[in-house]
Amino acid sequence: MPHTAAEIATIVQGEVLGDATILITGLAAAAAARAGDLTFAEKEPQFLAAEQGDAAAILAPAPFTSARKTVIRVANPRIAFAKVLPLFHPAQHFMPGIDASARIADTAQIDPSAHIGPHCVVGEGVAIGARSVLMGGNHILSGSRIGADARIFPNVVLCERTQLGDRVTIHAGTTIGSDGYGYVFDAGIHRKVMQVGNVTIGDDVEIGANVAIDRGALGSTVIGAGTKIDNLVHIAHNVTIGRHCLIMGQVGFAGSTHLGDYSVVASQSGIAGHLKIGPQATIGAKSGVMRDIPPKGTVLGIPAQPDKEMKRQFIAMQQLPDALRRIRDLEKLVAQMAEKLARQEK
Repeated sequence: MPHTAAEIATIVQGEVLGDATILITGLAAAAAARAGDLTFAEKEPQFLAAEQGDAAAILAPAPFTSARKTVIRVANPRIAFAKVLPLFHPAQHFMPGIDASARIADTAQIDPSAHIGPHCVVGEGVAIGARSVLMGGNHILSGSRIGADARIFPNVVLCERTQLGDRVTIHAGTTIGSDGYGYVFDAGIHRKVMQVGNVTIGDDVEIGANVAIDRGALGSTVIGAGTKIDNLVHIAHNVTIGRHCLIMGQVGFAGSTHLGDYSVVASQSGIAGHLKIGPQATIGAKSGVMRDIPPKGTVLGIPAQPDKEMKRQFIAMQQLPDALRRIRDLEKLVAQMAEKLARQEK
């Protein structure tokens, strides 16, 4: 459905410079924009490219203006673009009801407005809230609870007693509440320690594809409200992830570590067990975290160290080949001088 520039400006709390009645029919990056599209620009090169292209209008910050294009001036074009996207790409709508191929336990409580897709299995004592969606092939095991407006993509498994808040999204292939990795060595064998806890996930959490979150050995593994977890992440038993954290792809958390609110963990990092990582901490990509991190701390490397210290080490490593060459030259010079002195003594 088309929207005028004025309507979009109202949604993003922006100001229209130019034709406020121009119709916007889609969204696109500047290089790919066609007539009727809205694009965005944050810096001058982007703005010039957008201005020279076919886009109908540009989301841009002050002080950008254009004699050729309608400009919707906003404080932050990227945030504004994110707000506009749902207008042109609305989420898929699912009709309430339960597919005939689903298997629902007699004691399950499913809100009439929820959607249960094909080949889902809903166990004893499960509760599913208003407007929540199981897209298909989902197993929701006994005692689990799903809040309102959740979206569970195909082939997601929620193990026993998993608790989801409202507006949680879990992408395909993820398993929540799988058995934690607990063993003790006894008489020459690794004896399994039963994992009898669960996983608790707060409101507005989004979890990517093929993520594994283990249930607690005792008590809960906890994911705080507003946290976003990328694909292929592993979170071990009794880990606590704070509120509004960003966990990027291929990260692994060992058991019982605590990650503070608003922390960021970049891709392919590994975090050892029983650590305390303070609020607003940042862990750089491919880091191996072996020690606690203070609030607002930033670490890099393997083993992870404070970023400024690690950067100095990186610079020093880059200088090693030249340093080694100079050392070899000095060794040759010393050898020549020693040989000359030896000849003089004779």
